[in-house]
Amino acid sequence: MSNKTLFQGVTIAQQELINYWKRLRDRTGCVPREAIDPGALRSMLASISIVQFDESGDGRFRIAGSRLRDIFGMEARGRRVADVMGAHGEAFSLGLSVALERRGPVGGVIEQEDGMHAWLRLPLMDSNGHLTMVLCHDEMLPTRRMVVPTDGQASSVHTSSPRAAA
Repeated sequence: MSNKTLFQGVTIAQQELINYWKRLRDRTGCVPREAIDPGALRSMLASISIVQFDESGDGRFRIAGSRLRDIFGMEARGRRVADVMGAHGEAFSLGLSVALERRGPVGGVIEQEDGMHAWLRLPLMDSNGHLTMVLCHDEMLPTRRMVVPTDGQASSVHTSSPRAAA
């Protein structure tokens, strides 16, 4: 695994989720999906989703927390990522493939007319040992004050306007 500084998250919940993910890494630096305990994530389950990619690169929501309905305006579970693309859908898709390529956390904040979209993407291994899943955490924040200051070392933070998210 790389010694590169990992993205540390932009909200308290994201920082907790990254710390949990780091504790679950195996000797190769990867986290198996089976290692995730939903009980350990109870306080943030509504903001969590898991996207799994097939051989063709098509992503599908295996799990979608209830707050994603607020973000997408529809139930995402079982749907293809491409099918939920709406006002916030493009922002959601940020980082999905990058997390798998980097084998580590990526995330950031997108400024939108109605507040901030703080997003986090964490790679997961499927039961066959392949990185095909991404654990996602998405929060809509009313103001930037809810974003936790970083030490400036986050290697994969992206702050964008709504247009830049496309």
